Amino acid sequence: MSSPRPDPEAAYYQTIEEFFVSRRGDPLFLSNADWNLVRKWRQAGIPLRVVLRGITDALEGHAHGFSRDRKVGSLAYCASEVERARERWAQALALGGPESGLDLAAILVGFAQDLEGARDLGPRAAQAAREAGGALRARAGAGRLEDVEGWLAAQEALVVEAIRKDEAREGLETLEAEIDRALAPYRERMPSRVLDRLRADSLVRRLLEAHGLPRLSLFHLEVREAASARP
Repeated sequence: MSSPRPDPEAAYYQTIEEFFVSRRGDPLFLSNADWNLVRKWRQAGIPLRVVLRGITDALEGHAHGFSRDRKVGSLAYCASEVERARERWAQALALGGPESGLDLAAILVGFAQDLEGARDLGPRAAQAAREAGGALRARAGAGRLEDVEGWLAAQEALVVEAIRKDEAREGLETLEAEIDRALAPYRERMPSRVLDRLRADSLVRRLLEAHGLPRLSLFHLEVREAASARP
């Protein structure tokens, strides 16, 4: 039997863990409190590169501070710098500056094209995809980047719910079993609340991927780019 493919939704958590542990210079892995902090950043939609920037700033500040001889014991030490990095990123989004690296109109039109080109959709999902695609095209060029993420999540939820209603129960059970196998390495390391969120995100991704659709999210664009840049 082939081993399960790595779960893309776990990349955010795993990359933060590996980065923090390597920069801290200590073989200890994340605690339950650390994992819950990563979950909080994930739920807030803070892009991976922004979190890593904050961790870097925090640990570089520690290395040059009066307490540099003490080991950093927890990811919580980096929380304030991650928040500062998030604020800088949000400001770049608000100003539409080059730091954001995102063209809202092009992103929304691209998502609309994805929805219009979705494959093998059932009747409910096909209608939901058409409606969401039209809504995205109508919004392209209007509004601000920082306002659109929640709205995109709502559009995605409508499409995913329609896909679920069209999907046979056996198909859902197969996907859920695949996800459980893929996430098995994290079962003993992550708190159940974090793992439940990871499992739910993975199911959404796989339901969309089965029809050639991406996550409808600025956050996931950033995650996908960061993951593709990893060696």
